[in-house]
Amino acid sequence: MTEEEVAGFLALRHTMSLATNGADGWPHVVAMWYGFLGNAPGFLTYRGAQKYRNIERDPRVSCLVEDGDRYDNLRGVMLRGRAEVVEDEDERVSLATNITSRYQGPLDQAGIEAVRVSIAKRVAFRVRLEDVASWDHRKLVAR
Repeated sequence: MTEEEVAGFLALRHTMSLATNGADGWPHVVAMWYGFLGNAPGFLTYRGAQKYRNIERDPRVSCLVEDGDRYDNLRGVMLRGRAEVVEDEDERVSLATNITSRYQGPLDQAGIEAVRVSIAKRVAFRVRLEDVASWDHRKLVAR
């Protein structure tokens, strides 16, 4: 995919598979809703979550966003980078409202306030991208 196609694809409402590195050496993969801080993908989790503990130990993550139900229409984007905690409260709220509105619809001021309250015990992460790989099998069929 081109950079524009990747951005357009990631802007759609997909679920992201987030892979972190477990202490035992095994990958730990979970399904996540995601959003954006600027152009950087981000997500929320709780401090007690395994993914949080894994990222605390090793910030390297891989994220997979994909769709398609047949080989000839598979497409996806793999993002690799380092997850970093978002400390700034305005950025945390911005990410949380972006995620919520992407998956649940537009928010009014009361909805944004509800999001602010709901993330009090959550940790926000931004992924500093180091590598992006993409594929679109629909283009193979077009040949």
